[in-house]
Amino acid sequence: MNWLSDFWGGGGLTLVETATPADAPRLAELHGASFHRGWGEGEFESMLGESNTLAHRLKLGRKIIGFVVSRFGADEAEILSIAIDPRHRGEGFSRNLLLTHLGHLATRGVRTIFLEVEENNRPALRLYEAAGFAVVGRRERYYRDASGEQSNALLMRRELS
Repeated sequence: MNWLSDFWGGGGLTLVETATPADAPRLAELHGASFHRGWGEGEFESMLGESNTLAHRLKLGRKIIGFVVSRFGADEAEILSIAIDPRHRGEGFSRNLLLTHLGHLATRGVRTIFLEVEENNRPALRLYEAAGFAVVGRRERYYRDASGEQSNALLMRRELS
């Protein structure tokens, strides 16, 4: 019966599904654990209620452990944020989440997707490069950490068609 307990209680089954405004508290919690300046519940509620925003949550069992959110217009989109619970990083969940999200964007007619990433964020860069993104630009001193240290952002692009 352990398998049944794992299935219902948060074991190994993962699911990527559309995020809703009701997910805002958990998404804000995950964002805050992942970034220096986390977005609040209200920011997520607003974004998730917009018709040009697409967000997916990643569930492990019944618990949301990650999300990705994009904004799109015409045939382009920008990934605004992607985060995985720190306790589950390095387990391969972000790849499935990102690729599923890209597939949904493609079905909405998106042909080109952009994102920004801190140039020192090696795990994120590996993820994006493995998913077919390429660096197309750089923003000097774009990010600032808690100590005030500044770092550059890389602008990345991937064609979906």
